[in-house]
Amino acid sequence: MKIQCFTVGAFQVNTYLLTDPATGQSAILDTGESDELVRRLKAIQPPPDIRMILLTHTHIDHAGALTLLQAEWDVPTYCPLLDEPLYDTLPMQGTMFGMPQLNRPKGRIDHWVKDGETVQLGQTTLHFLSTPGHTPGQGCWHDDDDILVGDTLFSGSIGRTDFPLSTPALQVESLRRLTQLPGHLRVHSGHGPVTTIGHELKTNPFLGYIRRERGIDGPRGMSWAPGT
Repeated sequence: MKIQCFTVGAFQVNTYLLTDPATGQSAILDTGESDELVRRLKAIQPPPDIRMILLTHTHIDHAGALTLLQAEWDVPTYCPLLDEPLYDTLPMQGTMFGMPQLNRPKGRIDHWVKDGETVQLGQTTLHFLSTPGHTPGQGCWHDDDDILVGDTLFSGSIGRTDFPLSTPALQVESLRRLTQLPGHLRVHSGHGPVTTIGHELKTNPFLGYIRRERGIDGPRGMSWAPGT
C-alpha cells in the first residue's frame, strides 16, 4: 500500500492518502478541520482515484472537514461505531474545547464499523482494530505492513486520556492489544513521525507496564494510569 501523508490545519494533524498499487484506487484517512486537505488533494496530478473516506476517530482535527471532502468526493465514509457519541458532538466540539470557531457540521457516515471488520481498497484489504481510550471508538486501520493508528499511539508518546469521553483504563488495554501486532508494522500516527510497533514497545516511556508484563528489556517508563 502506498501512503502519502498530508499534515494540515491548526492542529497539524496527519491525514493520509492510501493507494492500492495494483489498481490505483485510493482512500482518504482522516480530514483535518479546514479545507487544506481538499486543496492539497485537488492539486495532485494525475488526480487520485478516491473510492472511500476512513476515519480513525471523530475529534475536530480528524473529522471536522468531512463535509468539505464529501462535497468533492461523493464516496462511502467509514467510521468507528463506538465513536458515534463523540461524532454527535462535532457541531459543539469547538465550544467544548474553548474554541467555538471550530464547531463543525457532522457530515455523512455511510458505514459504522466494528472491531475486526474489513474494507477492500482495490486488492488491498484493510482491517479495523478497535483501540478505545483516547475516544470511545478510536481505532486503527491496517494491512500486513502498515497501521494507521489515529491518536492511539505516537512516536514516544500516546494519545491523551483527559478529554471529554476519554477513558484511561480503556487506553491501557488498547495499548496492550495494539502492541500484540507484529513488531515490523510501520505506525502512521495522527501527529508526529512514522515509527514501528517494535520500536515503541522497546522504547516508549508510556509502555513500560507492557514491557514489565512481557519481560521485555527497556526503560521502566512512567505510570500514567492505574495498572501502568
